[in-house]
Amino acid sequence: MPPEISETAVSAHGSSKIIQLFNVTKTYSGGVVALMEVSIQIDKGDFLFISGSSGAGKTTLLKIILGVETVTQGQLVVNGRNVTRIPPRELTRLRRETGFVFQDFKLLENRTALENVGLALQIRGLPPKEVRKRAYHALRAVGLADKRDQKPLRLSGGEQQRVAIARALVNDPLILLADEPTGNLDAALSREIMDQFLDIHQRGTTLLVATHNESLPAYCGKRQLVLDKGRLVDKG
Repeated sequence: MPPEISETAVSAHGSSKIIQLFNVTKTYSGGVVALMEVSIQIDKGDFLFISGSSGAGKTTLLKIILGVETVTQGQLVVNGRNVTRIPPRELTRLRRETGFVFQDFKLLENRTALENVGLALQIRGLPPKEVRKRAYHALRAVGLADKRDQKPLRLSGGEQQRVAIARALVNDPLILLADEPTGNLDAALSREIMDQFLDIHQRGTTLLVATHNESLPAYCGKRQLVLDKGRLVDKG
C-alpha cells in the first residue's frame, strides 16, 4: 500500500471494502498508546465484533472510524473516502452515514422516545413533520412504535437501548457502530439487543460491535477481531 492514498482512489477502483485502516496508530497526550499499527479491511454489509479487555483500544477504534478521534499515524478510508485527508465539511457529511450506539444509552430524560430519536434530524434542520415521520419509522423498526410518547425513565433498560438504536438508525446509515451496547443489560436483554442487530444486518447495514462479552459473537455466529493493549492480535 502506498504511503499516501488519495481521497477517492479506493472508491474509484470499485472496492467492496467500506472500512479500511492502514497501520493506524493513536497516541494520546502523555504518550499513552491506545492503538498500535492496526490494519483492518471490512466488507460492505459485514457484521464483526471487536473483543478485548478493558483498555484494549476498542472504544478508540470505533471513535476513529466515526471520525471524532484523529489518527496519529496511518490512514483511514471509510466508504471510499480517506478520512485523514478530507476537509471538515466533508467529514461531517461522512459521519451522517454512520450511526453510533453507546453503552449508557445517552437519552435525554426530559424528551420522549420519539423526540430523542428525531433530535439529530431536528438539528439538521429538517421540517418537523419529516422529523416525526422518520423518527416514528425508526422506532417501529425496533418494535417500539407504541412507546413513542414515553420518556426514558418509564422504559426498561432493553427498551432504552432500542430507542438508542432507533436514534442511530434514523439517518439510514451505511455503517452502525456499537460500543458495549449490552454492558448494562442482563443476559436475556443482551440476546434481545443482538437479535435486533441481526435484523438490522439483514437489511444490508455494516455493523461493528465492541464488546468484552465473549458469548455474543458465538450467539450471533459472527467473527471477531481481538485487540490486546492496542494491537490487533486476531482477525478471526
